[in-house]
Amino acid sequence: MTDEKSSPENPWPVRTVARKIFDWINRLGDVWVEGQVTQLSARPGTATAFLTLRDPSVDMSMQLTAPVGMVRELQLTEGSRVVVHGKPNFFPNRGTLSLRVDEIRQVGIGELLARIERLRKLLNAEGLFDPRRKRRPPFLPNKIGLVTGRASAAERDVLTNAHARWPGARFRVVNVAVQGALAVPQILTALSTLDRDPEVDVIVLARGGGSVEDLLPFSDEALCRAVAQCRTPVLSAIGHEPDTPLVDHVADVRCSTPTDAGKRVVPDVAEEGERIRQLRDRSRRALHGWVDRERKLLAALRTRPALSDPYGPLDRRAEDVDRLRERARRAVRNRLDAETAGLTATTARLTTLGPAATLARGYAVVQLVTPDGVDGVLRSTSQAPSGTRLRVRVADGAVHAVVTADGDGSTARVGGDGATARAAGDGGTAQAGGVGNTAQEGGGGAESGT
Repeated sequence: MTDEKSSPENPWPVRTVARKIFDWINRLGDVWVEGQVTQLSARPGTATAFLTLRDPSVDMSMQLTAPVGMVRELQLTEGSRVVVHGKPNFFPNRGTLSLRVDEIRQVGIGELLARIERLRKLLNAEGLFDPRRKRRPPFLPNKIGLVTGRASAAERDVLTNAHARWPGARFRVVNVAVQGALAVPQILTALSTLDRDPEVDVIVLARGGGSVEDLLPFSDEALCRAVAQCRTPVLSAIGHEPDTPLVDHVADVRCSTPTDAGKRVVPDVAEEGERIRQLRDRSRRALHGWVDRERKLLAALRTRPALSDPYGPLDRRAEDVDRLRERARRAVRNRLDAETAGLTATTARLTTLGPAATLARGYAVVQLVTPDGVDGVLRSTSQAPSGTRLRVRVADGAVHAVVTADGDGSTARVGGDGATARAAGDGGTAQAGGVGNTAQEGGGGAESGT
């Protein structure tokens, strides 16, 4: 044997590799191993029994050799859970590995239940049993994945009850071993396959009743963790009502039996039809009640005066407007008549009292004329010495005169067409010639008055 590394130019012979493996395995020493017996060969007349010990959680196994008397004393059978003590042994001539067993302990029910209880506490502490992480299955799944034994009563119960409740339910059934050494690996593969299927909305894990040993695969730690990691909701229907494997606590929904799973995975078409009918009746009654209330309200609104006689208030308001307008017209007319009468009377008084009316009756107004213009009214003869210029205003115009001295009185000559005006002293008369008009003044002045 050489310690040099192998290479294409310097390969190891088979004996070298076999001896190295033999040395490595011998260094392992004695070990305690737990598993499930799957194959047992104890032929009569032989001193050695050959067994196959399988890991319940994964697809791995190893060969065991043990004294026949030990196997027969324990009455081992295929499927028994055992703990063995032995030393691994490699046979270089055949290239095989086996475990030479010198002690076998059969795992009893009490020990199995104790292990399940310890695992229950562990998974619960990790939160795998927490109701908050559980998902609600869909009301009506598109397709249902079913993991169960081949041609089993559990499969028949699930399918029969589901189709009885909902005839259109679709299933994808994956048949696996539901007990024994192959159960856990096959169930894990089936769960993984169905969880990846986009059409599968819910997975049902179903098995009929059995002993504690038969239901052990459904309390396996690897299976419980796989169910917890599924993205698809999982329904557990294992055994009967008293059976509670650990997978029941991890699954999203626990069903007491496969029959119960068939009833809970899909709705009842008859019940849903009845529920729809009831809801339709309730909707109809609610709608009719609402329509009746609205009709009564509309009828009440229509009886109100505003809607029963919409033109009546307008007609009454139109009459009020006409009446008020007529009152306003009369009031304005009366006011106008009164103001017109007052204006007429005032105008008459003003006309009567005005100088124009006085002049129209034959009176005249004599005004003094200065170089600066007209300067007041002549009220006395003393105001008009000889040579004083006067302006005599009559009804249809005015004439100008000059005062001259004549005898005992003064005479005012008025120019223009030979007209003259004469003013006498005390009680004298002033005459204005021209156009045959004469203006008389008494008391040294022209007469004026009304």
